[in-house]
Amino acid sequence: MRPPLGLLLLASCMSACSGAADSREEPSAATESGSTVAAGDAEAPAQLAGSSWRLVEFQSMDDAIGTTRPEDPSRYTMRLESDGTASFRLDCNRANGNWSAQPAGDGSSGSFEFGPLAATTAACPPPSMGERVSADAAYVRGYLLRDGRLYLSLMADAGIYVWEPHIEENRSRP
Repeated sequence: MRPPLGLLLLASCMSACSGAADSREEPSAATESGSTVAAGDAEAPAQLAGSSWRLVEFQSMDDAIGTTRPEDPSRYTMRLESDGTASFRLDCNRANGNWSAQPAGDGSSGSFEFGPLAATTAACPPPSMGERVSADAAYVRGYLLRDGRLYLSLMADAGIYVWEPHIEENRSRP
């Protein structure tokens, strides 16, 4: 039996897509500033703009796949810039693109999308989740901030990427 997180994310994504939005927002520890920004055409929630994250796990809704965790989470990081750009470290590769989010309700959930990612394609030693994360980014449709973590849900209930705040030692490298 799967935890109700998948249903919660699906419900929050559905409410975000219906246009139910509220301007109340709570700051997050992974945020640089408390201001909202335009990321693409949507207003990005303040708790995401300027934030950095480290991959914790991928939760598949397919019981045959289950939960996959990176061997070294520090090799999988994501930075969501205030200007709507995103940068990733995906094991031995890097990726860059755009992101946008539209909050719903209290701002702790809503719709979320990445634009196409430009990524390097080095063959990382196995096991590597880099190619999967890069490919799945095109299918992210919702977000949920809960207990200090960022949950990015894939369309068609395909799975959830779980990220935790990442304190950067060198801002130029995600």
